[in-house]
Parts: sequence; C-alpha cells; structure tokens
Amino acid sequence: MNKEELEIIKQNALKEHIPIIMDDTLDVMAKYLTQLKPNRILEIGTAVGYSAMCFSKFLSKDGVIDTIERDEERIKQAKENIKKVGLEDKIKIYEGDAVEILPILNEKYDAVFIDAAKGKYPFFLKESLRMLNVNGIIFADNILYKGYVMSDYNKHKQRTAVRNLREYIKEISENTNLETEILEVGDGLAISIMKER
Repeated sequence: MNKEELEIIKQNALKEHIPIIMDDTLDVMAKYLTQLKPNRILEIGTAVGYSAMCFSKFLSKDGVIDTIERDEERIKQAKENIKKVGLEDKIKIYEGDAVEILPILNEKYDAVFIDAAKGKYPFFLKESLRMLNVNGIIFADNILYKGYVMSDYNKHKQRTAVRNLREYIKEISENTNLETEILEVGDGLAISIMKER
C-alpha cells in the first residue's frame, strides 16, 4: 500500500471536513486487529475509504474488507482513493443503504467497524452479531457522541441518535456472549468481543 498516498487522502479529508477515523481510535483498534489477523472485515460507513485502507494492513494474507456506503459522492471518492493506494483487490464497496444491504449479506466476519448513522446502531449491531465469528470483534465508533450519551442531554435535534446509542450500549453490556468495554478515545469507542454463541 502506498503510505504517502494514504497520508494525502487523510489530509484532504480533514481539509474538507469529511469525518474520518481519529488517530487515537485507530491506535487502539490496531492493537486488537494485530492480534486478530482478520480474514474478513465488515465496515458500515465507508466515507472516502480511509479507515478501510488503514485496516487493510491488519488482514490475513488473503483477507478482504466489505464496506458499505450510501452517499454517491463519497462512493466515487472512495473508489478513486482505493485505486490510488492499490487496494482494489482487498476492499469491496457495497453501494446503498446499510439497512437494506446488511440483511442480504451472509458472510462470516472476524471484525466489524460501525461508523454510520448513529440512529441505526442497534440495527447494525443485530445484523453484525448474526455474521460475527466466535472471538470476532465489533468496534462502534462515536459511541459517546460528543459526550451527549452519558449526560442528561435531551435536545430534540439529536434525541433519536442519543437514545439509540444508549440502546446500543445497553445491548452490548447485557449480552452475555459479549465481552465489552467502552473507551473514551476519540468520540468514544465500544469494543465487543464475541466470546461464545
């Protein structure tokens, strides 16, 4: 992979205020992914492809990443970026709404990265758990959502997102098959390991 090109993609995204994975979040995930050596990763929310490119270096030899994006402009950018760094054979973009795409996927994944519509996190969790291998990991980014999730925040504009993120946290915390921790890294990262089915 072309590291210089990856850095340019990162800087361009930051300049254009496109939300990409934060460095400290990536550092934490890297520790888990290095040990896991995933064969298949599912990413919900491609944006410009930056996070998928970063994850690609942790894949096993024949590993692949399936990533879902609905924004046509972002899909176009992601395809160009993936090509620039030479990862077309490693990263497959599913174009469309994750709510429609996830139920028709039947792969088995070693790792899932959730970073899309906050209001849909409980649905993304349900679908991810269905496809996650034992010892697989689900990472959910922005889980603390600017601190709103752990406060008594109740403004109408973000109410649904906050309520559903709280629902996500409740579900991963109460699921006895999962070993979960929530870290105050970036905008909050939930890490859930599937211990058994």
